[in-house]
Amino acid sequence: MSDDLLKKVISHAKEYGFVFPSSEIYDGLSATYDYGQNGSELKNNIKNYWWTAMVKMHENIVGIDASIFMHPATWKASGHVDAFNDPLIDNKDSKKRYRADVLIEDHIEKIRGKINKEVAKGFKRFGDDFDEVEFRKTNPNVLRNVVKIEEIEQKFKDSLGKDDLPAVKALIEELEIACPISGSKNWTEVRQFNLMFSTEMGSVAEGANTIYLRPETAQGIFVNFLNVQKTGRMKIPFGIAQIGKAFRNEIIARQFIFRMREFEQMEMQFFVKPGTQKEWFEYWKKTRIEWHNSLGLGEENYRFHDHLKMAHYADAATDIEFNFPMGFKELEGIHSRTDFDLKAHEEHSGKKLQYFDPQENKSYVPFVVETSIGLDRMFLAILSNSLKEEKLENGTERTVLALPAALAPIKVAIMPLTKKDGLPEKAKAIFDDLKLDFNCTYDEKDSPGKRYRRQDAIGTPFCVMVDHQTLEDNTVTIRDRDTMKSDRVAISELSAIIGEKVSFKSLMK
Repeated sequence: MSDDLLKKVISHAKEYGFVFPSSEIYDGLSATYDYGQNGSELKNNIKNYWWTAMVKMHENIVGIDASIFMHPATWKASGHVDAFNDPLIDNKDSKKRYRADVLIEDHIEKIRGKINKEVAKGFKRFGDDFDEVEFRKTNPNVLRNVVKIEEIEQKFKDSLGKDDLPAVKALIEELEIACPISGSKNWTEVRQFNLMFSTEMGSVAEGANTIYLRPETAQGIFVNFLNVQKTGRMKIPFGIAQIGKAFRNEIIARQFIFRMREFEQMEMQFFVKPGTQKEWFEYWKKTRIEWHNSLGLGEENYRFHDHLKMAHYADAATDIEFNFPMGFKELEGIHSRTDFDLKAHEEHSGKKLQYFDPQENKSYVPFVVETSIGLDRMFLAILSNSLKEEKLENGTERTVLALPAALAPIKVAIMPLTKKDGLPEKAKAIFDDLKLDFNCTYDEKDSPGKRYRRQDAIGTPFCVMVDHQTLEDNTVTIRDRDTMKSDRVAISELSAIIGEKVSFKSLMK
């Protein structure tokens, strides 16, 4: 079922101008995609909504746009040169390569699926009298599987914590994990693979310096900590936000735009007084999940997942996971990074990266709480959750992309009922009046029904039909995508009606 949904999302994304395979006329390039005319609009709207919530709504957060290319010492200081690795394992029979941690996490998900099946059985048996909390505490099958998960997670955490790759392989063998393609359990050793793309800077190859495409946007914020703090006269606590491209040489890039080699991040590093990081970590957990819930994709589709293995510099780390077509997967990370990054850059650059606290009358290196969300993953979450096939009262079906109205690529379609009698001219005058406030489209091809279906499929919240009565009394019919109901309104009221539903204010209430 999930595979079918993902296939439908991929097909719909291409057919309606959201996402295309990159370089498709040359048979494409693995794990790279281009955003089409509607996709780029949706993507920009997601970015703007995040930027509004993070930067505009917080007096103590500002935004920057750092360079993709950075001095190579940046990545030595951050640890990426020595330790930015994925544990990979090959299946000898299928010749396919997998991330060892993903194989184990997928196995754990299967056990969680068994637990959910038991719960579903209980609900079916007891109906409204079913006490799910008590059932999970007492049912022997559920308890047995919970213990299994805890044992696997503990072994996995211990082996990764010690960087014991043979133990990771032994766990895969102990769990009898098979290759999803061949069904074989014939595995190679687990090896670490560095994910950074390198290139050369210089006019001739012989004298060139090796530099890297940034694997994350955070370091551009850390190296600009003092520049922003001093020029913005920022006082602790304060944040620096950034949206930008990052690059990782993922060996296993798959699942459409969920995991790509070129992707976009929306990150915010929040600098705090040492000792206060735990309370700020909890604050940002709460604030970020509220932002996600404001989009109306369903609170049940989100969950927190604490890290089994934290980075050596972190003292708290959790992921917000979303229920994608492939199951619950990471959407956003919230990390308490302590003072590792600024201290590492101090050491490697020889420059002081400290904040003078006038209340304490001393300087210190701030601690950092990070929120980091994948823009492409957010795009996939919204797209996959919004795609619906509805059966209508008259027995027909429609495909509708029920996007949050504020994020929809096109906010309103202006349609003349016919191509004659002055209706196109009147419709174009309305289009010209609205286009400065909203992203509009003009559509006169095909019957009204076909035009409505086309706009439903790209998620347009409103369609405005200009008919002969419009010429008499300056009224039009405005159709709502979600209810499919049409109302007769004055042209002068259109801007207010559309604006109320499609503004960011409607989400932030």
